[in-house]
Amino acid sequence: MNEIVFDQIDFGELKKYLDDPDVTDISYSNGGQLWLKTLSKGIYRVEEPNINNAFMEKLAFQCSNVMGKTFNMASPFLDAESTELRLNFVHDSIARNGIAAVLRKTPAKVRLEKDKIIADKYVTLDIHDFLLKCVEGHCNIIVSGETGSGKTELVKYLAAHTAENEKIITIEDTLELHLDRIFPHRDIVSMKTNNIASYSDVLVTCMRQNPKWILLSEIRSAEAVMAARNSISSGHYILSTIHASNAASIPSRMYSLLETNQDIDQFLKSIYRYIQIGVYIRGYQDKTTRKFVREIAEVVEFYVNDANEAVCNIIYKKNMEGNTIRHNPSKYLIDYLEGQGVVLPNNMIKVEENNGETTNSNMSGMQDGGFSAIGTAMQQPQSTMTSQTPQFQSSSSTFMNHQSTVSGQPVSNPTTSTIESLF
Repeated sequence: MNEIVFDQIDFGELKKYLDDPDVTDISYSNGGQLWLKTLSKGIYRVEEPNINNAFMEKLAFQCSNVMGKTFNMASPFLDAESTELRLNFVHDSIARNGIAAVLRKTPAKVRLEKDKIIADKYVTLDIHDFLLKCVEGHCNIIVSGETGSGKTELVKYLAAHTAENEKIITIEDTLELHLDRIFPHRDIVSMKTNNIASYSDVLVTCMRQNPKWILLSEIRSAEAVMAARNSISSGHYILSTIHASNAASIPSRMYSLLETNQDIDQFLKSIYRYIQIGVYIRGYQDKTTRKFVREIAEVVEFYVNDANEAVCNIIYKKNMEGNTIRHNPSKYLIDYLEGQGVVLPNNMIKVEENNGETTNSNMSGMQDGGFSAIGTAMQQPQSTMTSQTPQFQSSSSTFMNHQSTVSGQPVSNPTTSTIESLF
């Protein structure tokens, strides 16, 4: 569905919200409730008496007509997509309290700007520069977070800092990245999967296009997991997103999507070898300002050490109170980057800015709570695991362990009590 087709649709009172750059999503439900999701205020309700079930049904029928589809009890779901707008409708035969709809804007621009995100405390300067060095050094990076936290926006920002002579191929099931339109002068190919061309099919063709970077819009299926792993193992570099409650749980989340009996230890170690960096973005409503805040809350490094143990090294972590812990990257990441011709400056990670005493980067701890679900599946003793709890519910258990291993065995750590007392 192209822009010309969308020009034929009368959006009525919704048009002003579609034209507002601060609005990212519009949701209609429950017989007349209209909710907006914005960059500045988060989610809130607005009153629009003219936007009711009758109006939304008319809008849905306009979309179905121009698309040559039906929208009725026999076909109760309708999706429409343009270059920068995605619509989804649910018929009232399924949504029993009235037709439901979501309009999501996917603008062809990079919303994040360095000066603004530093000023807004979206990310600290040292972590910002560290992530860009990781992109320069061709690290494979996966960004995690909840729906609406801004994962895709961060991927677009990181992709904008890849070298101009490095070819990029994007693989998406719904078009959101728009890198080919943002950087029309670059060698970028935008690919979209559908009922005919699956992730696997597109990936085979993608390899023949000889890209430097492959950007998967989101890892949310077994096919996407294998596409990500196969992309990296074939010598390409990836940027992608995934739904996960923290950065440390990215590998186990990928395993849970597989829905197979593949050996968990073998799979996780392959992910720890292939993916260098995991990022977690948190979005929440600030209690004081009532504004919706997005921030990078966690940056971790994955690697397999000389003892063949899969290790998660937490480089940066920030809790809801603003307390932070930083640790230097391991020798494995430093060596990897140097192999790519990138040397990290000394003291790049500002460990002296921690909200308390700094510990060295070789401290190890018990397995992180992000792996507890996998540990249960493996029927490992619960005494070697930390239970999965909501993010930052327990400051001490979260911050005392900046490194974790898949084996889950505790490692003697004389500084644990010191760190725990700080948080």
